[in-house]
Amino acid sequence: MRTPVVMTLGMVLAPCALLLNLTSTLAPGWRLVKGFLDQPVDVVQFQGLWDLCREQSSRERECGQPDEWGYFAAQPVLVARGLMVTSLATTALGLLLATLGVRCWRDEPHFALAGLSGIVFFAAGLFSLIPVSWYNHFLADRTVLPAPASPVTVQVSYSLVLGYLGSCLLLLGGFSLALSLAPWCEERCQGCRKAPPAGPRRSSISTVYVDWPEPALTPAIKYYSEGQHRPPPAAQQQHGAAAKPRVGFPMPKPRLQTCYTNPVDVLDGESHKAADSQGASSRSTRPCHSSLPCDSDL
Repeated sequence: MRTPVVMTLGMVLAPCALLLNLTSTLAPGWRLVKGFLDQPVDVVQFQGLWDLCREQSSRERECGQPDEWGYFAAQPVLVARGLMVTSLATTALGLLLATLGVRCWRDEPHFALAGLSGIVFFAAGLFSLIPVSWYNHFLADRTVLPAPASPVTVQVSYSLVLGYLGSCLLLLGGFSLALSLAPWCEERCQGCRKAPPAGPRRSSISTVYVDWPEPALTPAIKYYSEGQHRPPPAAQQQHGAAAKPRVGFPMPKPRLQTCYTNPVDVLDGESHKAADSQGASSRSTRPCHSSLPCDSDL
């Protein structure tokens, strides 16, 4: 089975988002400050979540600059530290779940586990999008994010842009992997439909009962349905203990037909015929005195 497109898309976007968010969290480039009065024109300062770096065109970047304005104590910076680290940890957990859920060494993917990893990625994207958006909202507010007064200017730096990109990729990858729950939900719904009901089904209000007349039964069916072939209850109680239970279907006893007598004497006239036949037989048994054979017809 080929890996579904939604899983492939999520597995591609999630590692890219993790790399972007990791760079955004560690790199000192959330805000760019320039235009200092007591320093050269080309001097700029990069402010991040963990470090402050000073850069000049004729020199290399110098990090570890002192925090003169209380930048690290600002609430957006403290919240961004916690949420960005939480987003990185959540993304790592989502990658572990996605690796186990998406087909790598098996023929069939684990749709439920892959969908769960998508939900974890989506949550990680929200964890990183909230601090980036909040920091960008108060970027130029010197009362919330301390910075030198004018003519010093503040601008968005590259780490903030990388944070936005990483958050969007996590949201897209998480949504794509979360679509893997559709086949799993479909299987669960089919299993619930095939399962028998737990209890007796209650009749609805719209149920209509029709009292249909009973059809007329044939004599044989009526004979057995009314129990006429069974002995009376008294006989059952009397012979119930001693009688041996019979096996089989009891057959009805045939009704005896009434014998009819014929008033006409069917033997009337047979006596004369019998006498004639006896006389003929006596003559035929007499000795034959003819010269012809006795059995001759002449």
